[in-house]
Order: sequence, then structure tokens, then C-alpha cells
Amino acid sequence: MKKDNVTKVVATILKVLFLAALIVFTLYPVLYALMGSLKTNMQLVLGDGFFPKTWEFKNYVYAFQKLNFFRYTANSLILCTICTVLAIVVSSMAGFCMARYDFPLKKALNVLYLALMFVSLGSVTIYPVYMMMNKAGMTNNLLGLALVITGGQASNIFLVRGFVNSVPRDLDESAKLDGCGKFKTFIYIIVPLIRPIIAVVGLFAFRNAWNDYITSMIFTIGKKSLQPLTVAVVSLRYSVNAAAEWHIMAAGASIAIVPILIVYIFTNKQFISGLTAGAIKG
Repeated sequence: MKKDNVTKVVATILKVLFLAALIVFTLYPVLYALMGSLKTNMQLVLGDGFFPKTWEFKNYVYAFQKLNFFRYTANSLILCTICTVLAIVVSSMAGFCMARYDFPLKKALNVLYLALMFVSLGSVTIYPVYMMMNKAGMTNNLLGLALVITGGQASNIFLVRGFVNSVPRDLDESAKLDGCGKFKTFIYIIVPLIRPIIAVVGLFAFRNAWNDYITSMIFTIGKKSLQPLTVAVVSLRYSVNAAAEWHIMAAGASIAIVPILIVYIFTNKQFISGLTAGAIKG
């Protein structure tokens, strides 16, 4: 018994140490960026302590007044909103159709979606996609950028399909007897029952759009006023004197962290319940 107790104590200590290390490695970069945003550029470059010697709140004032961060933050919020709505609408309706209805080439489409889930083409597709969107006249607007970032939603469609499969088909039949068509069945029966996975899809879409850099940079290169915050933070790191303003970059990074944290705070219950239910239902 004593040996078992010692083993349990050691296991508990190891778990606590592991979780503590995980928290430290997760929070340290965030805290470092926050502290760096309140330092002078010289203090930050020299690495003169973790905490600032003088609290330079004017870095944020400078970022918003001189570097137009209000516009870039608004661009990011608009872009993320469009991407989130597109991802939710496309993945929920496509997942519903994949789960409930048979149609020609359904199996081939399933295989194609699976292939897209495990194959990441990345930057290989940026040039042809850019040329295609350029010919369509959608390279210098946020809607075109949102369409590119949202993409085909293969993984999200499979998540939604798994949830819809867990909903009894008897509910569809009951709705049909009550006079509901396919669209009304989807809106009034399916959507309320799959809200957890819709929250997961929405949060993933918002996060991906907010953190995107390469695609956003390329598609707004011809119109800098449309740049999202992630691109603006990097492109504005140099002052008129060509000196790297790392303290302003840190302020921009800190500003960029806030919205995604707010979104997660308000959706974390749905997010966690969606993931845990998906592990069982999917």
C-alpha cells in the first residue's frame, strides 16, 4: 500500500509540474509581448529586465493615432466576421446534405474531401488563386480575401456531418409530416441541435482569419488601407528613420491578442462541449 501511495504522489507531482511548465510556456510569450509594449524601444532591444522601468502607455496612443491601428483593427474584425459567417453557412449546410441525402458522385466527393483534409498545398496555390481572383476583380477587397481564407471547409464539413448523423432521422420525418421542407427542417430542427459544433466551426474560422498573414499580405498588397492588423503590425515596424520599432510591434501584437481572447471567453462553453461531444458522436 505504501508503495502504491508513493507512486500516486509521484504521478501527481509529475502531472502538476507538466501542467505548470505548459502554462509557463503558453503565457510567457503573451506576457513578454504585453510588457514589451509598455517599454521604450531601447529597453526592449537591450533586453533590460522583464518589467518596464517606465510604463510607456503612449506606445498604444502612438499606434492608434499615428499608425492608424483603428482602421487595421476594423479591417480584421470585418474580415473575420465575413469568414466566420461563410464558414458556418457553408459547412453546416454541406454537412447536412452529406449526412442526410444521396446524390450522384457523393462517394467521390467524400474521398476528395478526405484527401483535402490530409494534404496541405499551402503557398503552392497562392499564385494561381491570386491570378484567378485578380481576373474576377476581387483582389483588392475584403470579400475576395475572405473567400480565399475560408476555402472549401473540408474538415469542418466532416465535423458537422458527424453531428448531423447523431441526430435521429425520425425528427426529420416528423418535421416533414408537419409540412416542413428540407430548408425548414435544416433551420428549425438540425441547426438548434448542432449548435455546439457550429460554435467550434465559427471559433476556428475566426481564429484562422485573425491570425492569417501570408494570404492577407498578398491580397492587400495593392491597397494598404485594407490591410488587417496582423499584416499592419509587421509592415509598420519601421519608422521614417528606418529603425525597427519593436515596442510598437509589441503594442500591435498585444492589441491583436485581445479580440480573439474575448471571442473565446464568450464561446468557450460551446467550444468545449462541441469538441467533447464530437469525440463521442463523430
